Amino acid sequence: MVFYPPEWVPKLPFDPPDSIPISDFMLNEKYGRYPLAQSKPPFTCGVSGRSYTALQVRKRVEFLARGLAKEFGWQPNHGTGWDKVIGVFSVNTIDTLTLIWATHRLAGISTPANAAYSASELEHQLKTSKAKALFTCLPLLPIALEAARNAGIPKGNICLFDLPKEILGGNAPPSEFKTVNQLIDEGAALPSTFLNELRWEKGEGANRVAFLCYSSGTSGMPKAVMISHCNMIANILQLTAFEKSRFAPGHLDVVLGLLPHSHIYSLAVVCHTNVYRGFGVINLPKFDLQQLLGAIQRFKINTLYLVPPIIIALTKNKDLVKKYDLSSVVGIFTGAAPLGEETARDLQVDHPTWVIRQGYGLTETSTVVCSTSDHDIFLGSSGSILPATECRLVTPEGTEIEGYDQPGELVVRSPSVVLGYLNDDAANKETFRDGWIHTGDEAVVRKSPLGYEHIFIVDRIKELIKVKGMQVAPAELEAHLLTHPFVADCAVIPVPDEAAGEIPKAFVVKSASVSADVIERIVVRDIQKHVEQHKSRYKWLKGGVEFIDVIPKSPSGKILRRLLRDQEREKRRKEGAKL
Repeated sequence: MVFYPPEWVPKLPFDPPDSIPISDFMLNEKYGRYPLAQSKPPFTCGVSGRSYTALQVRKRVEFLARGLAKEFGWQPNHGTGWDKVIGVFSVNTIDTLTLIWATHRLAGISTPANAAYSASELEHQLKTSKAKALFTCLPLLPIALEAARNAGIPKGNICLFDLPKEILGGNAPPSEFKTVNQLIDEGAALPSTFLNELRWEKGEGANRVAFLCYSSGTSGMPKAVMISHCNMIANILQLTAFEKSRFAPGHLDVVLGLLPHSHIYSLAVVCHTNVYRGFGVINLPKFDLQQLLGAIQRFKINTLYLVPPIIIALTKNKDLVKKYDLSSVVGIFTGAAPLGEETARDLQVDHPTWVIRQGYGLTETSTVVCSTSDHDIFLGSSGSILPATECRLVTPEGTEIEGYDQPGELVVRSPSVVLGYLNDDAANKETFRDGWIHTGDEAVVRKSPLGYEHIFIVDRIKELIKVKGMQVAPAELEAHLLTHPFVADCAVIPVPDEAAGEIPKAFVVKSASVSADVIERIVVRDIQKHVEQHKSRYKWLKGGVEFIDVIPKSPSGKILRRLLRDQEREKRRKEGAKL
């Protein structure tokens, strides 16, 4: 049985254009974008207050494209996108999207990297994407230099985003590295004829990669997801149509841009969709509750795009929250991980006028598959299906589910479904089949009190661990743990954590080299340090290390993580009962 959008959901106003880059779609009013001259400044620094108008951003994109063309010897219609891959490794800046759109103006590819990455993780992304240049910021420069050196990127191909003095303090960027502003100035000095107009045939936008965004997938190191220009454009149109009734004609929202722009949720929803609608995004470099509350008060932010751990922080710090004027806030949108119904109700009690909406999506769907509408709030659900999207539920045996409240793997078809994984035929065959993407998430369909179908995500077949919205693949940590001399076998599972949502816990079978007289806590700490020295903080084993005699596995050798999760859940339940 195929599930479709409810009857109230409008159709797309037009088919997603497939012969233009995202930069044209975002900066040209021909494709339905809100008039540039009437739009709010697309991005404002929430620390310094600095911003550029939408018309200024369009000029900066063109000037930066010329600067990049001169710096690296690129032209829009020469070579392929794979010759012009630019890595973006930075905190959020008001020029992050300026660089991305300038890259697309050159028919290049942008590969945004998580600012929390270690040098080895960034190196993996730079190598597999074959990035030719890297843009970073001063606080992340040491990591960027190490990763770029190991990935073979020349030092001269590393450039810096300009950060405000409020973030840099007294530190000044080294003069040996060009900055985005310098490249823009150089491009502004060049004649308009320096850069050829981009010429694409029909269908090229659907087949050319715009982004290489990295997803944890089901195993191993993060995979490069190939998002086409048309994929991203489609999701912008889908979200805009779905939420059209939310806004009165001429209303322009101010939204929070706290979530990392390297994350698909922020990249597609917070940045692209809101800017297309003429809204203003208030950027913050990292999560700091006081800074966040101060920005809401200062910039009169209307919509907060959050993840569950930040929502929990709001509910747990009531006294601090009451010190700030949050009267401008109309509602929140949460994604990246399920929001517990209890947490949602706590937030609603504290802020009864806020509309709490939740959505669901993947990097592999260029983000949103379903979302909550203001008029049909159903706490706990991920909302209704977006326009031009179809969903099915399939049992492990491949049987189609025909009714409500019956769990099955969520399978999706949409124009936003990506081209696939880069150089990974096995993962592509497993995930993308006959035009449908198998999400790896278990879901049920239920009807809201108003009678409309909603998607509820009830489990994760893919077994990803989501720490503050960041994805951790258990197999990645397991592969690393097996390099430790004390570890003979292991399995990693998520355990609940109030602040982070989930944190990784390792079950370890000790190797024969660990003598019986070695103190167990010393072994545990040594294993934890092994992870901390090589992995990002959100991947650390903060859920602990537990020794067991054997890792449960299926006859085929697959780790039965669900069994370990069930045992862990029961143990915690009993421990709670004793308290």
